[in-house]
Amino acid sequence: MTQPLTDQAAYLPYGIRGKRALITGGTTGIGRATALMLAANGANVIILGRHEKELNDTLEDFNKQGLTSQVSGIVADIATREGIEQTFQEVDAHPEGLDILVNNAALAYQSIADGSYSDWEYVLKTNLLGYLACSHEAAKRMKGKDGHIVNIGSMSAEVREAGSSVYVATKSGIEGFSAALRKELNPEGIKVTLIEPGAVGTDMQPVSVPDQREKEEKGEMLKAEDIAACVLYTLCQPKRCDVVLVQIRPHLQLI
Repeated sequence: MTQPLTDQAAYLPYGIRGKRALITGGTTGIGRATALMLAANGANVIILGRHEKELNDTLEDFNKQGLTSQVSGIVADIATREGIEQTFQEVDAHPEGLDILVNNAALAYQSIADGSYSDWEYVLKTNLLGYLACSHEAAKRMKGKDGHIVNIGSMSAEVREAGSSVYVATKSGIEGFSAALRKELNPEGIKVTLIEPGAVGTDMQPVSVPDQREKEEKGEMLKAEDIAACVLYTLCQPKRCDVVLVQIRPHLQLI
């Protein structure tokens, strides 16, 4: 008789210890929280960010938690071809290869009524083309092993709020891309998960940090660690289980 799986350790047998993960936008917000969460659970993490100061701050957090040996970092911009090439040169410098990609780097933007062509172009290259390019490169390196791509989207793709048309366009694109990519890569043994958060207390929010903490306490905003825990959950499922889509919102963000 099969032993029932009644505890978390039994039901989530596929941990991430020793796996190699690349996290874009890994120096702030959701990416930073996810990098720390995965490393604390045994993964070896490569974090990518655009700014050296934020990267150094994040590496110091790893040092404080005794996780220095499990992280390497790179300053690069995935909105550019050069940034993509630089990132995957770093990936290839590690003989362990790549098991996990968390596509997270994104920029906030409001209405198409604001800004210029070059502004929209940079946001689209970061929020959408960067996801495509990193997924392309990661999938090449994951073939023949149990890889996993996690795309961090947004519930803006569903809500489609007014005054946020540029951002909504990019996150709607991620939603469609993730669905098609999953069908393309599943036969190769590669999982694809889309996580769509509601409002999260990060530097992308147009409110002050004290206001973010207050909204978190009221249940009007999530913490970055909430999304990191969700990422970890999707990565630890048995091979037979694919978490396809998770929408996670604050309890009192009634959308």
